[in-house]
Amino acid sequence: MILVFGANGQLGQELTRLGAARAIPMHALVRAEADIADSSAVAASLARWSPELVVNAAAYTKVDLAETSAEEARKDNEIGPGVLANACATAGIPMVHVSTDYVFDGSKHEPYRETDLMCPISAYGRSKVAGEEAVSGTLKHHVILRTAWVYSEFGRNFLKTVLRLVETRNELRIVADQHGSPTSAREVAEAILHLAPLLLRDEELSVTYHFTAEGFTTWHGFASRVVEIAASMTGRNPRVIPIRTLDYPTPAKRPANSRLDCRLFVRTFGFTPRHWTENVDVTTRTLVAATQGMKSHVA
Repeated sequence: MILVFGANGQLGQELTRLGAARAIPMHALVRAEADIADSSAVAASLARWSPELVVNAAAYTKVDLAETSAEEARKDNEIGPGVLANACATAGIPMVHVSTDYVFDGSKHEPYRETDLMCPISAYGRSKVAGEEAVSGTLKHHVILRTAWVYSEFGRNFLKTVLRLVETRNELRIVADQHGSPTSAREVAEAILHLAPLLLRDEELSVTYHFTAEGFTTWHGFASRVVEIAASMTGRNPRVIPIRTLDYPTPAKRPANSRLDCRLFVRTFGFTPRHWTENVDVTTRTLVAATQGMKSHVA
């Protein structure tokens, strides 16, 4: 049985949905049931459910707010993973911990490999680095899975923001000098469920891996794809204008290069991600169709 912490997040909801569809024994906990920074709650959850594998999908993801709420980010992204890793070590349970491209500063000109030096440039990134170190320094049998630019049908994310703006604006100004791979939370969930039985059989697989969709683009390219697909269904086709990061200042610095080299994951687990456009297209169509369906039932 797989026990998931962070059931309400994008990844937690996709794991729950995929697990149910595949009849995989799984239970997902929301924060109210078990805050990962609460050692008593974590220990009680492990004792109650006796999982074979734990997945930590819980995290503080408000990148800009982390600049002024560093302690809150630290609690969820550093202390919590450390508590969870310690409990798993005590119980002899392996864990998958999800991390991020923000552990890098983005100055490299090539996709980042797992062995590249972590050098975060934001409070959020620093909290995720500390979380990785807490897990790897506490629990031998683990996988740290770094991903990037995650979106889904659930929660708040860039793809859903673009669709919301498309409804009311004739022009979108989107950053075009940050590079990465838009990655569906569903595909990250698929990757985790694919690696799970292999990790349970082989403790030597316990290292850090990168996993994102195949191919690279910019936030402008991402938005342009969403607008194109949505326009084919709604007729709304605002202009998507490229701008520089300097033209859109934010409290937290973002890596200019968020490209991750995922070859180690593919070689190790035999799971090849889809090109980023595939899942972006599917998710966009699903969300637009749902919106149109709701509108058709409004008098």
